[in-house]
Amino acid sequence: METLIRKRWLYAMMLPGLIYYLIFHYLPMGGLLIAFKDYNLFKGIWGSSWVGLDNFRILFQSNDFPIIMKNTLIISVYRLLFNMLPDVMLALMLNEIRVRWFKRVVQTITYGPHFLSWIIVYGLVFSFLAPGSGLVTNFFRDLGWATPEFLTNSDLFRPLLIVTELWKSTGFGAIIYLAALASISPELYEAAIVDGAGRWRRMWHITLPGIREVFVLLLIIRLGHILDAGFDQVYIFLNARVYDVGDIIDTWVFRRGLENLEFSIAATAGLFKSVIGLVLVIGANKLAKKVGGSGIW
Repeated sequence: METLIRKRWLYAMMLPGLIYYLIFHYLPMGGLLIAFKDYNLFKGIWGSSWVGLDNFRILFQSNDFPIIMKNTLIISVYRLLFNMLPDVMLALMLNEIRVRWFKRVVQTITYGPHFLSWIIVYGLVFSFLAPGSGLVTNFFRDLGWATPEFLTNSDLFRPLLIVTELWKSTGFGAIIYLAALASISPELYEAAIVDGAGRWRRMWHITLPGIREVFVLLLIIRLGHILDAGFDQVYIFLNARVYDVGDIIDTWVFRRGLENLEFSIAATAGLFKSVIGLVLVIGANKLAKKVGGSGIW
């Protein structure tokens, strides 16, 4: 009690954050009851009848479920493989730049796209790749070549998602690693130089171990969102001709939950994603500790 009184102002500063999480993160979890009910909009959550696990059976037995699950996992794994390493590589390259004004210019150019909405990004992509009117498609046509259908080609849809995600988020993602690099003691580099270590040796033995903990932390967090796959980006780029490779759980839930008003099925899919994410985060955290990392907790 004495400690509580002595640090009362610190607890008072924590109070707004605690209230925020209570209202907007914990209280809404009561809505998960919808997943176990035949939810009726007019009867409300408590007035709707219980159906047990019937909604889960409908979800798992749906003809769409294998397709959306496969697409979600593939796109999410692509994001893990091709989005995290470029962040590290860009941070390492920026860290080696010694001309400060040039470094700032490169940083500004690379993380600027992060602040663009996906609507704007799609507008830019459409202006270049639109069938019949895009700059790139017109260039192909003027050369007498076959005009490729970039936006409606199933083989190009996933690479298009990855490339646009790289352009939009790599610069911003590198900021975290740059902060980790700034925390490495310069004395380690000075000692390595005295011992005769070159630039590559210093990077391998000092720089990379210095950002390992941050990389593992971000990897664990991303594994928790493995079934998200980026709804806003996918929904904007998605069209009827690429449903077989681009329809993910979130877009399917959007159609079933909001367009078809099947709120119970949508809540069931959301609960399923949350449980899988929780299991992956706990498993990845334990694995990180076993291989010598600190994990999240």
